[in-house]
Amino acid sequence: MTDGTTNSPRAGRGSDPETVQIRVVTTAHPATATAPPRRSRLRAARLGPADVVRLGGTGLRTRPLRAFLSALGIAIGVAAMIAVVGISGSGQAEVDRRLDALGTNLLRVAPGQTADGGKASLPPESVAMIRRVPPVRQVAATGATGAHVYRNEHIAVGRTSSLAVLAAGSDLLPAVGGHVRTGRWLDSTTEKYPAVVLGATAAQRLDVYTPGTRVWIGGHWFSLIGVLDPVPLAPEVDGAALVGWPVARSQLRFDGRPSTVYVRAEDSRIASVRAVLAATASPEKPGEVAISRPSDALAAREATESTLTGLLLGLGGVALLVGGVGVGNTMVISVLERRPEIGLRRALGATKGQIRTQFVTESLLLSLIGGLGGTVLGTLITAAYALSRGWPTVVPVWATAAGVASTLVIGMIAGLYPAVRASRLAPTVALAGT
Repeated sequence: MTDGTTNSPRAGRGSDPETVQIRVVTTAHPATATAPPRRSRLRAARLGPADVVRLGGTGLRTRPLRAFLSALGIAIGVAAMIAVVGISGSGQAEVDRRLDALGTNLLRVAPGQTADGGKASLPPESVAMIRRVPPVRQVAATGATGAHVYRNEHIAVGRTSSLAVLAAGSDLLPAVGGHVRTGRWLDSTTEKYPAVVLGATAAQRLDVYTPGTRVWIGGHWFSLIGVLDPVPLAPEVDGAALVGWPVARSQLRFDGRPSTVYVRAEDSRIASVRAVLAATASPEKPGEVAISRPSDALAAREATESTLTGLLLGLGGVALLVGGVGVGNTMVISVLERRPEIGLRRALGATKGQIRTQFVTESLLLSLIGGLGGTVLGTLITAAYALSRGWPTVVPVWATAAGVASTLVIGMIAGLYPAVRASRLAPTVALAGT
């Protein structure tokens, strides 16, 4: 309650205006008398996920060509990485498939070097001794005759085309996993007569493919009876002319010593068989025997190819980095060009966080589009190359996931600085910067 007095010249009749006092009494509620006035505070509206995506896609829709070119840089990098990994994986799957078909239980026994550095040799009975080892399933051998094969007798002696003439038995082809392309393989009858089977490389260099054609070997005519497909586990057979063991001894002065022995053993006993092969093949001089596993050579070649794959992956990463720089450049230019829009949104109540979210989302969408496009492109490239080579198409899931994830990380990094820069623009400055 408040109490106040005032002097009024219009007090009443008969009263002195200077001495008349008017008491004014006012009453108020205690609560309203002490509480300060309430102020209403405006709060910025929250943006849902759909709103954020819609705002982030605004820049992409209004500038489609620039967005396409920026996403293309990301797509090329991702496609390069996925194609490299996919082609390497497809090649590895093909090697594994071929090894499964050919078998990894093949061992090769060959003469090594003597103590004085000369060329050693295997005894003629080495094949029979190896065959007595219990876990051994198949044994076959080839012998270097020292002769050469020519298209006809008019070819100069020195023009051998690096082709060898090997003595072989009828059991060689199943032991090394070979197949006949045309004609037939040596048998118990043809190995006694001047008949020859050419490896794939030998037939190509001699340009002889038709059974019945004659070739000149060691001063004698031999009739072609077959041509082989490439033999991955015995590449020396590809560049050779194969004749029967008996005819090689009778007409080509072959001494009967095997130059290479191929051994198939039980998969579970391959290590134990390998340990005793040298002493079995040459009991007197086991140190002069070399034992190898052809599948190990294929695995080593695969490891070499994986090194090249790592190099190509690095190049794909560089391309992806360049694409990320392109995205960052696009976002910086977008902020400069859209300053009036930023200022208007800030004047209408958009917060700095909403501005940052808008531009980071736009960068992420741009990178995501490029990453998905690059994944599809890389997969198509891998499939096309694998089909052209007859390989199974293999695109590892981790490669596609890593490609898309890397684009998102690059998009986040590339869009962060432009987004922060956009959020720091004052409304008045942004609206004035037209």
